[in-house]
Amino acid sequence: MVPGLSGSHRRATLRGLLTEARDLGFLGPGPVDAQLEHADAFAEAVESAWTTSPSSLVDLGTGGGVPGLVLAVRWEAPSVLLVEAQGRRAAFLLHAVGALGLQGRVAVEAERAEVVGRTPKRRGAFDVVTARGFGRPAVVAECAAPLLAVGGFLAVSEPPSSSRAIGRWPEDRLAELGMGSASPAGSTYGFVLIPQIQQCPARFPRRVGVPAKRPVF
Repeated sequence: MVPGLSGSHRRATLRGLLTEARDLGFLGPGPVDAQLEHADAFAEAVESAWTTSPSSLVDLGTGGGVPGLVLAVRWEAPSVLLVEAQGRRAAFLLHAVGALGLQGRVAVEAERAEVVGRTPKRRGAFDVVTARGFGRPAVVAECAAPLLAVGGFLAVSEPPSSSRAIGRWPEDRLAELGMGSASPAGSTYGFVLIPQIQQCPARFPRRVGVPAKRPVF
């Protein structure tokens, strides 16, 4: 922890960093407090299915820090990986990790998710994978499943206009990735939780770009 950085000061620092990220174009427009509120709701959705705070987390496509940085501060998980392929955004996240005093337990991977999912030390190593605006359901699932430990969960933020959230995640196709059925979570926002019930087959994820070009569903 940064010397003298209390919980309230850390939250204020986080708000300032998210404001900086928004001004740089790494977050969408609008009030930063709304971004924080959404990330907190993300955490509550995961906590509804998890008896304790997760000990390990991957956030796919962290961008300007939502929800990954917010969750890292809230949960104080000893192992957090922020995956962001765009170099400028990854550099900002490294800056933010230092400003928040999270070095040592929060890492930034400036790499495509397909590559991270094929790294031996990352496979099956995480309790929770989160994704907000990362891609279509098939891409999210294929990139998340290899990273999840059996018993872990993928937590996805669904578009506000999506009225058929569960229908976007076909059970038979998720099973090919070792995943169970999708279930809704949260009341204020739309979230979907998908458990990893078996080890993801070694053939996933496929090469960079293939999950989007030839989606599994």
